[in-house]
Amino acid sequence: MGLHLKEGADDDLAENHEINVTPFIDVMLVLLIIFMVAAPLATVDIKVDLPASTAKPSPRPEKPVFLSVKADQRLFLGEDEVKADTLGATLDAKTQGKKDTTIFFQADKGVDYGDLMSVMDALRSAGYLKVGLVGLETAPKQ
Repeated sequence: MGLHLKEGADDDLAENHEINVTPFIDVMLVLLIIFMVAAPLATVDIKVDLPASTAKPSPRPEKPVFLSVKADQRLFLGEDEVKADTLGATLDAKTQGKKDTTIFFQADKGVDYGDLMSVMDALRSAGYLKVGLVGLETAPKQ
């Protein structure tokens, strides 16, 4: 509550009902800058040429585990390259042994179907049965 003093004959003090919004704006600008810096760090930066899909996307978990297969058959877990024979142990270390974790699997368009299935078999033999396939969103054809 602020007071405004008038000079003059009246001795009445009038209340000033204006809210100071400057601190609110300062806090909002700081939060905006923090989120602008933090948002790009939360994505995976492995470039994969994905095929398009018209299916509705499902919600994304807080810390997804991405398994990527490049066109030259190299495997990436997040942004780290892994070998096919150590995939199970690396996944166990990444998920703390939680076999019910959904593994988001993305593959380049140029990957052979047989190579894709061998990676899927390696996931199944490691005990990871929840696999989400990642694709690009496209507008449905009319």
